[in-house]
Amino acid sequence: MLFPTVDFAIFFALVFLGHWLLNPRPLVWKLFMIGASYVFYAWWDVHFIWLLGGISAIAQLGAIAVAHQSEEGRKRLAMAVGVALTLVPLLYFKYYSFFSLNLTNAAADLGFGNLGLPLVQLVLPVGISFFTFMAVSYIVDVYRGHTHVASWLDTFLYLSFFPHLVAGPIVRPDELIPQLDVRRDPRHVDVAGASWLIVGGLFKKVVVSSYLATAVVDPVFGDPASHSALDAIVGIMGYAIVIYADFSGYTDIAIGVAKMLGFQFPQNFDRPYSARSLQDFWRRWHITLSRWLRDYLYIPLGGSKRGEVRTYVNILATMVLGGLWHGAAWTFVFWGFYHGLGQAIGAWKRTHLPARTETPMLKLGQRVATFALVCVGWVFFRADSMETAFQVLGRLIAGWSVPNEVVTPLAIGTIGFMLALQYAPREPALALQDSLSRWRPVPLGLAIALALFVIATLGPQGVAPFIYFQF
Repeated sequence: MLFPTVDFAIFFALVFLGHWLLNPRPLVWKLFMIGASYVFYAWWDVHFIWLLGGISAIAQLGAIAVAHQSEEGRKRLAMAVGVALTLVPLLYFKYYSFFSLNLTNAAADLGFGNLGLPLVQLVLPVGISFFTFMAVSYIVDVYRGHTHVASWLDTFLYLSFFPHLVAGPIVRPDELIPQLDVRRDPRHVDVAGASWLIVGGLFKKVVVSSYLATAVVDPVFGDPASHSALDAIVGIMGYAIVIYADFSGYTDIAIGVAKMLGFQFPQNFDRPYSARSLQDFWRRWHITLSRWLRDYLYIPLGGSKRGEVRTYVNILATMVLGGLWHGAAWTFVFWGFYHGLGQAIGAWKRTHLPARTETPMLKLGQRVATFALVCVGWVFFRADSMETAFQVLGRLIAGWSVPNEVVTPLAIGTIGFMLALQYAPREPALALQDSLSRWRPVPLGLAIALALFVIATLGPQGVAPFIYFQF
């Protein structure tokens, strides 16, 4: 499924109309929205509707089982069983092929022969990681008393609500479920703010990400040996912009579509490339995943309450599993280990080294160093193998030759422009958005149409799926 497409525009228009026509009748409205969301998911592959429905049913049964236990031990057991059953489809579809192949190869290398594990290449259902994590948070939050057991309709709608379904953001139960019963007046919907997010997200994805991926990143990572050090630098920095523009662009669209229907989603990005440390980076990058890993993995492992060494181990384990969440490959495992090690070192420095006097030069140096570290990590995230990743990094040392065609003024200007936006003041954009909110419907519609025309003109022929669809 390509997003956005004309088909999706028609689909969203019908959902928007049905949303407002049925809004006064909550039961009918919820059934309509569930049906629309399942149609949206079936647009990609109708065969996996059962998967979304099955995980929703398991999450609801798990939450009910947890709520009906009075003894703490039984309650914890019900929660653990519910979470385990929820994770089974994710583990099978996403990791079975990876682990079966690696176990088979390891057994052969150690002389144990063929383990007899069937080696199959499974199709990863789009969005499975996102709605599975939301299902886990629902069961655990009921166990912790952070939310109550919702109705079956609310649970199915919470997990299938189409704006967040295929690539997040990861919305907590208490952030979305209470909104399902709120009646909305279409006259009070922030259409200008929603349109700003949608158009901005489309520009980042269709224009910026697509251009840099095709013109810069794919050539460098596809054949590192034929590119110079400067090519590699531009390619690596280009990918940092590609993945940011791609994923934050999708998030902006998702939040904007939800806002158009009267819903509020949590923020998912906050100028991550202006971070001053890796820990700060993860407070700004994919915020809903970062806090999920913190609250449902790092803290249950013990967090920072079991001694200094255990804290570092917990940080490392959390980030390795976070890397593995992004994909079943050693490149993602190493990427998670890399960020975990960097955060553990940062935690050690804060504990054992005296605080330095904050100066503008110190802040600038921290931001530059953090961006460089993040870019090195992105090499492993983007590369199709560890060998390719080291080949790309190796060009930084051994590739001092004439730059290739990827180093162009347009490419460097695009990267520089997107990095500059990380430090630009927010006030002008907020003032422009506030001004748009006062426009009449016809001028606002014409402005949106013009913006979409410009995006379609500047964008390539056809738009590749969003990167995070594969996670």
